[in-house]
Amino acid sequence: MNKILISLLSVICLLFPNLTALSIKAARSVLPPVPQAHGNDCIHFLKTGSSDAILIESNGHFAMVDAGEDTDNPRGFEALELTGYEQEVLAYLKAHAADENGNVHLDFVLGTHAHSDHIGGFDTIILDPAVTIDRAYLKEYDSSRINEHEIEEWDNQEVYDQMVGALEARGIPRLQPDDTPFALGDFTVTLFNTVDPENPDRVGENDNSLGVLLEKNGTRIFLAGDMDDLTGDETRLAPAIGKVDLLKVGHHGYPGSSTETFIRTLLPDACVLTNDGSRANRQNLASIIKICRHTRFYFTGNENGVLADVGDQGEIKYYGQIDPNHK
Repeated sequence: MNKILISLLSVICLLFPNLTALSIKAARSVLPPVPQAHGNDCIHFLKTGSSDAILIESNGHFAMVDAGEDTDNPRGFEALELTGYEQEVLAYLKAHAADENGNVHLDFVLGTHAHSDHIGGFDTIILDPAVTIDRAYLKEYDSSRINEHEIEEWDNQEVYDQMVGALEARGIPRLQPDDTPFALGDFTVTLFNTVDPENPDRVGENDNSLGVLLEKNGTRIFLAGDMDDLTGDETRLAPAIGKVDLLKVGHHGYPGSSTETFIRTLLPDACVLTNDGSRANRQNLASIIKICRHTRFYFTGNENGVLADVGDQGEIKYYGQIDPNHK
């Protein structure tokens, strides 16, 4: 069935490109700017290009899931000369999560996986003297399981070592994540893909990505990192994750994530993509529309960041323009 649907969507995209574009455009929403007063339980999806930087705020507690792309190019590769956002992310933290003395306290930081567009900015944040962090969740990076392309041409090992080195320099405990739920303010947090299934093949680091489930009074939000289904992770984990109200779409809306089985099980009412709408894979978006029909899409690139404000009755209000100083 999955192959049939993918083939059908491919034909639709080829024969009716304008129809597909209109369907995707209809599922997009233009968001109002964040009001001065909003709720105490919010997910801040920052605008950091095609990378993830997510601040979780709940009843006076803060945590970060990923920290955006960085400007470092430790191996001097032309392909790694990327726009970094570490200073913008740090400035956002100090503007939105600092106390009256300008100090930021994070209950935890979490790196979903060892790619620079997810953990590249963490060393800058961790080493800043105004930032204190109670603990960090980060899986061990095992290059023996990673394909040769990423080992030879990417900087997985370097960004991982930078984050670990920064944690050690600040004396922050690094925990191996497991699936035991824990609290962050009013949210219950559960981590997924904390144990990798045995697999003889060498895969990309996306296959090791953590996912984060946030729950509050029946409202459920899943941050999918770059989780994919290359070795069956989405298929394996979907039943345990279950139906969600909001999905941070895996891998910025690129191919390899958001399989039919995964989307049919999670059935999100809204999707946030850490990307610009023009860069997300059209076939992926069309597949989500086909399955969920009324799902709304919010792109951090188009909205200048997205704020999801979770109310006490389970409603989620969405806003854009979350940082007017970040153009």
